[in-house]
Amino acid sequence: MRKIFTPLTKEVIKELKVGEEVFLEGRIYTARDRTHKKLIELWKKKEKLPFSLRNEVIYYCGPNIKNKKLGSCGPTSSLRMDKFLEEMLREGVIATIGKGRRAFWVKEMLKKYHGVYFLTYGGCGAYLREKVKSFKLVGFPELGAEAIYEFYVEEFPLIVGIDCYGRDIYAEHSGSMQNEKCPPEAPPEVDSPQAKDPPLAEKM
Repeated sequence: MRKIFTPLTKEVIKELKVGEEVFLEGRIYTARDRTHKKLIELWKKKEKLPFSLRNEVIYYCGPNIKNKKLGSCGPTSSLRMDKFLEEMLREGVIATIGKGRRAFWVKEMLKKYHGVYFLTYGGCGAYLREKVKSFKLVGFPELGAEAIYEFYVEEFPLIVGIDCYGRDIYAEHSGSMQNEKCPPEAPPEVDSPQAKDPPLAEKM
């Protein structure tokens, strides 16, 4: 399985094909519903954002962080973020990561802005936490789990769910999304008694 690196370029985006499995390495940012709303409020007020969105990857995730240590960090459903997608793409976001289907018109937005939607494993946040090598809070701490965190990831497993040509894995592989399930080597959830590895400490 090939590796791709952030910041993603348009050339790399054009090479990605629906259903392709890749490892992502580099920087990504977490964001959920309330985070998106707050970002859009700042744009409308022409206020400064916590970070530049140009060519960045947004991970739909509300990580479990206690005492500045990262626990489970699996994806949330992407459908809830669809209403914010065009504004995010317009501001420079090049890719999003989440789980599940998206609205029928999302593929047209990705074609228009040359972006991509990645799927990752749902229900195995401990496995994905192992792929996060460092993290830090970068914005909206008042939102708790929905604050923006910067993750540096290695071999973060992804599947191209919708490519920049508008091809949708759910349309082309109807009912066969077994790849979204946890791989057999995935460990127990990080907060369970069976989990062996300690949570990752926040980078200061």
